[in-house]
Amino acid sequence: MLPLSGTEAGRAPLSVGAGGDMTMELDRAAEVVVFAELAALVERGEKFSVLSEEAGLRPFGADYPLILVDPVDGSLNAKHGVPLFGLMLAVLDGPSLADTYAGLVLNLNTGEEWTAILKQGAWRAGKPLTAMPRSERGRIELLGLESTPRAIKQAQPLVDRASKIRILGSMALSIALTSAGGFDVFCAPIPVRVFDTAASLLLLNETGGVATTLQGEPLGRLRCDLETRTTLLCAPTLELHAEAMRLLGPDS
Repeated sequence: MLPLSGTEAGRAPLSVGAGGDMTMELDRAAEVVVFAELAALVERGEKFSVLSEEAGLRPFGADYPLILVDPVDGSLNAKHGVPLFGLMLAVLDGPSLADTYAGLVLNLNTGEEWTAILKQGAWRAGKPLTAMPRSERGRIELLGLESTPRAIKQAQPLVDRASKIRILGSMALSIALTSAGGFDVFCAPIPVRVFDTAASLLLLNETGGVATTLQGEPLGRLRCDLETRTTLLCAPTLELHAEAMRLLGPDS
């Protein structure tokens, strides 16, 4: 995967994937590795289904568990050789975000793993994950955004209160970092695919963080498919989330 990042071979367009985006060779190569590991589980008698951003839905003997796979979250970064992209895996026992019971976010550049199991906790590089306390009250010290110029305009009240802004280009890694307190607030003011968020939102939940739509609506009932989209407002604490909601106001 890494040797293809930033190369003409890696960015070669192949076809439109199940998620509607163009599948490039680097996407295909990453997915091949993931499916090879899943095939080993099938050989051991495991039954499940897989929903991949590239290949779509593939049944392997049972509807559930359902494994969500985004082989390269941040593929535009990977295409351009920007070393910030990851693998997202989530396991669900139902169709909705609240049915997520295990998640993995893997930074494909550093090898760092973020994992979470429902009601059991979250781990970063194998160590229990807890959110760092905020270091600057009264301001958003570090604001994460996803990920277009228009998003900055939509999130202007947060931008005005932030000391610094980061737009990483990988939503899975951005929300994972929010679960660790790296970002005081992460905002996706333009609707993003729920599918891409499942693993990292479980991380956030297991560390006591809060995630809603920009209108403060819960996310749990949203379907984890390749079509459902939502706005996102994430924070590592209820206090920070409430501050961000107040800044955005009733018309956000």
